[in-house]
Amino acid sequence: MPDYVIPSPLRPSLPVKGANGHFPVRRIYCIGRNYADHAIEMGHDPEKEPPFFFQKNAENIDCSGEFPYPTETKEVHFEVEMIVALKSGGTNIETTDAMQLVFGYGVGLDMTRRDLQGEMKKMGRPWEIGKAFERSAPMGPLVPISETGQLDSGSISLSVDGNVRQCGNLNQMIWKVPEQISYLSRFYDIAAGDLIMSGTPAGVGPIHQGEVMECRVDGLEPFVVKVF
Repeated sequence: MPDYVIPSPLRPSLPVKGANGHFPVRRIYCIGRNYADHAIEMGHDPEKEPPFFFQKNAENIDCSGEFPYPTETKEVHFEVEMIVALKSGGTNIETTDAMQLVFGYGVGLDMTRRDLQGEMKKMGRPWEIGKAFERSAPMGPLVPISETGQLDSGSISLSVDGNVRQCGNLNQMIWKVPEQISYLSRFYDIAAGDLIMSGTPAGVGPIHQGEVMECRVDGLEPFVVKVF
């Protein structure tokens, strides 16, 4: 191991249901507009668009169950997503082999400064300022695939103060999890510790201080986040 000239930052990690150890996080890949109804509500045609990904930083993860309303924005949106955690990786992976890489699943949020994202879109600039800000990736504990089996159907939902705002089914994904893994591996050296945020159903919208979000995916632990 090298000697560092400053203290080495801690590696971000996620708790794992039923385990003493944590899952170390390397990268976070987020697929855009992967549910047809969400693509439509965002003004796009889901029949014509190939998959695309953007990244959040691993340091954006927050497992505390609290979300501080971020600065420099007046419009923060929630997007509930199923997380796919990888235990191994590679390049040019076939879809038939992709599920062998999966460690487990979790529930998370892709919090978005929508007004800032919109400004970047208009100028043709990257989205990071709207997507990859501090604590923008609230996440619950992972559940090993050995407990859940392959999750390719089941409800995914988000409620705000008990009112359902998003509700879909995992089987509505345009690009399924094996396809996402395979596609990513064509462009990146994916590896153990990588997370994939697999898309959000329709109903994304603004959140405000004092509200409580409850995120659910069938077969996984519910995840509750309070905004302050």
